[in-house]
Amino acid sequence: MTNKISKLPSPALAGVVKSKSVKGAIAEIANCTYGGASMIDLHLSCLENRDKESLEAVIGYSRLPVLALNYNADYDGVPAGFSEEERVQLFLRAVEAGAAGIDMQGYTLDIKSKDGFFGEDKYSFTKGNPKEIVTDKTVIAKQCEVIEQVHTMGAEVLLSCHPGIAMSCEQIVDLALFLEKRCPDVIKIVTIAESEDDLIESFKTMLALKREVKTPVSYHTAGKAGRLSRVVNPILGGHIAFCVEHYNEGSLIEQPELQSVKAIIENANKII
Repeated sequence: MTNKISKLPSPALAGVVKSKSVKGAIAEIANCTYGGASMIDLHLSCLENRDKESLEAVIGYSRLPVLALNYNADYDGVPAGFSEEERVQLFLRAVEAGAAGIDMQGYTLDIKSKDGFFGEDKYSFTKGNPKEIVTDKTVIAKQCEVIEQVHTMGAEVLLSCHPGIAMSCEQIVDLALFLEKRCPDVIKIVTIAESEDDLIESFKTMLALKREVKTPVSYHTAGKAGRLSRVVNPILGGHIAFCVEHYNEGSLIEQPELQSVKAIIENANKII
C-alpha cells in the first residue's frame, strides 16, 4: 500500500476523524479502517492533547495514510485560537509524528484572507470576494517555503481553498492552475452550490479539472444544493471523497456516510 496520498487510486475514501482524546481518535481510525476508508483525515485542532507523543500515538496506530489538518476550531466548533505560525508548527509536528501529508489552507500565513479577498482583482477567480485565496507574492513565497519543508520531511501537501461563493467552471479551473504553481501534491477546492444549476456546473467543472490540471484535484460544492457533488464528483475524477464513518455531535452532517459512498463508487465502477 502506498503512503503517498497523491498516489492513492482515485477516488480515495477519506475517513474524517474528529475527537477530543487520543483513545477516541484511535477508535475512530479503527472504525474508518474497517468501514473501507483508504486514508484518514485527522482534525488536529479537535484534539485536546497535541504534543508529539499524543500525535505519534494517534497517527502511529493508523495503517492508512493520515492527512493532518488544522482548521483552527475545536471539537465543538469554537475557534481554537492558533496563530498562523502556531498552525504551521502543529502541521510540522504531525509530519514528524508520521502524517503522510497536511491540508494547508489557501489563507495560511495571511489570516485576513480567511474571510475575504484582499489582493488585486485581476483574475477570473478573484471576483465576488472569495475567501481563502491569496495572490500576494510575498505570502505565496512563504507558503512555498512551508510546502518545500514538508516535502523535505518526506510528506505531501494538499493545498485547499474554500472560497465560500458559487464559481463558474472557468474560474475554478483558473484557480486550480494558479494554485498548482505552488507545487502541492493535491489540490482541494470547495465552492458553494445554492441551486441545481450550480450543482450541474460543478459536474462540468470536475471533468474540466481532470482534463486540464496535472495535479490530482478534489473538488465539490457545499451549500443547500451541493451535497450530491460530494459523491458524484469523485466518480467523475475527483481524487478524494471526504466521508464520515458514523455521525455524532462533532460531525459535519453534509459529509456522506463512508460505507454508502464506498458501495456507490464500487457499483459505478462496474458500469464505467
